[in-house]
Amino acid sequence: MTTQQSDRTYRSSAGIVGGVLLLAIAAWLGIDALVTGNGRTPWLALAGLILAVPLIVAFTIRPAVYTNDDRLRIRNPFRVIVLPWAEIATLRSAYSNEVVVRSGTKYQLWALPVSLRARKKAARRATRRAADASGQGRGIGGFGAARHLPEGADRAESDRAMDDLRELLEARGEKESAQGEITVRWAYEIAGPALAGAVLLAILLAVG
Repeated sequence: MTTQQSDRTYRSSAGIVGGVLLLAIAAWLGIDALVTGNGRTPWLALAGLILAVPLIVAFTIRPAVYTNDDRLRIRNPFRVIVLPWAEIATLRSAYSNEVVVRSGTKYQLWALPVSLRARKKAARRATRRAADASGQGRGIGGFGAARHLPEGADRAESDRAMDDLRELLEARGEKESAQGEITVRWAYEIAGPALAGAVLLAILLAVG
């Protein structure tokens, strides 16, 4: 009997931290306006919270990428895309990380944002690592310095994640269990409340 491999998860830790901070600020300002505001202020605050909270969650905390031997599942702000490995043509990194399927359609990986700053820092680490490696055997100062750098330290975090995904694609792309159809589901649990908040806010502003 075979056991199903559990999903491996990729998320942006910076995005999650930023989302939690934004939610805390929104809650602080919104609850203060609800409790102490006069006239329409509490209603405007309520509408603003209903609109803002789902959007903050959607763009910061929600994005994730899940993988196993059979498929890649992408949870973006407003959609969940399930891609069998056999349907993926390539994984591309430039100013954003994205998946290109065999039909030519592209899906961005919101959970793996590209940081040019992180890439520059990784490039500097790689340069130092190469210099340390070339200095081994020419003095105590150079010996062992590169050896103590962790594996993959000369790659940005999102680039290392993309490397993992490419390895899985290469290993699993032709497997029978990795065949199937692409499915896309809209995240109504996010879009619904945000739309309701936007409508309520528009009505309150319109009636003056």
